[in-house]
Amino acid sequence: MRDVDHRGAAAAERWGLDPYGVGAAAAAPDPAEVDLDTIDLCDLARFEHGFPHDTFAALRERRPVWYHPPGPHVPGDDGFWVLSRHADVLAAASDPVTFSSVGGPGREGGGTLIEDLPVGYTGVLLNMTDDPHHQRFRSLLTPALSPRAIRSLEADIRRRSDGIVAAALSRSEEAGEVDLLVHVAAELPLQAAASLIGVPQEDRARLIEWADATLDHDDHDLGGTSDRAVAASAAMFEYGTTLIEARRDDPRDDLLSRAVHGEIDDESAPGGRRRLHPDELQLLFSLLVAAGTETTRNTIAVGVAALAARPDDWVRLREDRSLLPGAVEEMLRWASSTPYNRRTATVDVDVHGQLIRAGDRVTLWWASADRDRSEFADPFRFDVTRAPNRHLAFGHGSHFCLGSRLARLEIAAIVDSLLDRVEPPEQLGPIEWTRSNKHTGVRHLPVRMVARR
Repeated sequence: MRDVDHRGAAAAERWGLDPYGVGAAAAAPDPAEVDLDTIDLCDLARFEHGFPHDTFAALRERRPVWYHPPGPHVPGDDGFWVLSRHADVLAAASDPVTFSSVGGPGREGGGTLIEDLPVGYTGVLLNMTDDPHHQRFRSLLTPALSPRAIRSLEADIRRRSDGIVAAALSRSEEAGEVDLLVHVAAELPLQAAASLIGVPQEDRARLIEWADATLDHDDHDLGGTSDRAVAASAAMFEYGTTLIEARRDDPRDDLLSRAVHGEIDDESAPGGRRRLHPDELQLLFSLLVAAGTETTRNTIAVGVAALAARPDDWVRLREDRSLLPGAVEEMLRWASSTPYNRRTATVDVDVHGQLIRAGDRVTLWWASADRDRSEFADPFRFDVTRAPNRHLAFGHGSHFCLGSRLARLEIAAIVDSLLDRVEPPEQLGPIEWTRSNKHTGVRHLPVRMVARR
């Protein structure tokens, strides 16, 4: 058994969570216990034990529209606004004219991170564009992720899920434990992403290595970098360039080929249409690698751990698979793997009496919205029968996650395979979380798996 981080366990118990902080909660955090004057959402130490639900419970209750002041950990010279309630996050995400993904007046940079990114990322990287360009760009990829296209993948996804669970069960029986993240949750999204993007399966491990190095701030702070992150970015750029050129000469039935050979509307181009520029293709490849390998694996790991902490629900789902779609939605709400996205105000706007000025940075905290008691009854209870469940794990509006159908299919397939083959996994120690306020990621989650009796 691995060593337990007793600080994390004590905090979890204080907040009414299970000892390892991932299972079904008995009570919500107490907003009164948090000193709001000490909150620094750019101090990554606050996120080292997962998303700080106590902090955001206090913000929702006491400062739902809050100006985060500048400070030593905050990139840039100014602060940023924090929206933490479900209704406010939903409203801002529904108004891309007022809250831009590119930038705003009086601000040289922009994008969807707290730190300003320069032109060359903003307005070019798919998730850092606004309509109409965003929808034109997005339309190249949507046919490959349509309901019909995803249905065609179901048999292959289920076959892969069965193989992954069988291998993990065998490993657990031989070694006494298995890593739920590494050996179960990560494998299916990784295999599927490689196939969908057009990366050979033998190269898929490189995708997750690059994603981990660039998304996990284990060796640097916001606004900074590290030798490991720089090397990973360079390796991914080189690999992506080679693969893009290969698909240019030899198109196949994958997302990258669609992007390379497709055309989008552009009034400034001859004939009003054009192919994507090299920088757009390269940044798209990097985005697909991160999106395809990161969020779904974390939802699977945290969601399965939460379900396993409620063995009665595990049996209930096993006996009635019609409950599985609702359980998947609850896993998405519970894990909410993307904590926030940033926007930039394009005009002065009043939100609950707080004046947000044109050019101000505004952060939409999805993970906080997904625990808002004004939207979800008993939000700190993991409930596989929760309905309705208007979670925001996939975002909202024009930037709603392109891969949401695939993610739901992958989560359902893995849970289905686990229910068929194993008893509720026994967690052997705490989650080891990534150090990031942008990706609530899991590095390791040790469990013991035994065959279904």
